[in-house]
Amino acid sequence: MSEQSTQTIAIIAPSGAPLDDSLIERGLQCLARQGFKVHSYYDADAKFQRFGATDAERVRQIHEAAQNPDAQIVMALRGSYGMSRLMPLIDFDLLANSGKCFVGYSDFTLVHLAMLERGRTSVAGPMLCDDYIREQPVEYTLQQFKSCISNSTHIVEFETDAAQKLQVQGKLWGGNLAMLTHAIGTPYWSEVEDGILFLEDIGEHPYRIERMLLQLHFAGVLSKQKAIVLGDFSAYKLAVHDNGYDFNAMLAYIRSLIDVPVITGLPFGHISTRASLVVGSQAQLDVASGQASLNMNYCL
Repeated sequence: MSEQSTQTIAIIAPSGAPLDDSLIERGLQCLARQGFKVHSYYDADAKFQRFGATDAERVRQIHEAAQNPDAQIVMALRGSYGMSRLMPLIDFDLLANSGKCFVGYSDFTLVHLAMLERGRTSVAGPMLCDDYIREQPVEYTLQQFKSCISNSTHIVEFETDAAQKLQVQGKLWGGNLAMLTHAIGTPYWSEVEDGILFLEDIGEHPYRIERMLLQLHFAGVLSKQKAIVLGDFSAYKLAVHDNGYDFNAMLAYIRSLIDVPVITGLPFGHISTRASLVVGSQAQLDVASGQASLNMNYCL
């Protein structure tokens, strides 16, 4: 994609409803200030229970956005929960053949898996809520996204606690840990061998993170990767009976269990300062002296 022509973003609500509808207009205006045209399919009057709309209406939004001749990008309104209900109803071949760039994270991980299965790239990146509805949007997050969609190469640099020197290449894939483990054993699972697997989650105690990582390990997924890159894992609460068992203890155990390098520090997840990652891109991960860089090559 090129910055030379104005890009149109179609906003869909495939998962949860906004927490505050009064801020949606602020988000749309923020996107406009960033130089995008915006077509929003979200209708506040169509909200259903905790979802952005009924299942049928959310599927309709996704399909219409994929068929919108004016839109180059389809961005999720927000995550939360809801994509799981839609998976059997979505025409993913339509999405894959639409030529659109699909953008989101968290619950949207299932869409990334579906695109991956069909040999298409997609972007684990910002969503309208809450990246663009903030009173002060985070410049790093916005610029990462613009750089990502405007080029065929993209780089993310970060600090890591990994002591080893490392240089590996492979297909970049992954997303929300809970959604990935949720998909294993279903028709919606898509696995990459010799890849670079990135993971993040929120509100999951370290023992739950460990349990999900062990599920991936027992399923043979982790051992097939060149590297595992961890993003943000936060918003959990330790208890007295954890008795020293925290995220670092969990991480040390996982590292002792597998031979694949586990690299921390990726600025990705349920955080305000978030990188954009091209799922399905050919990537190179370099680590040395506590510094890491993730270089992606792709065609959106």
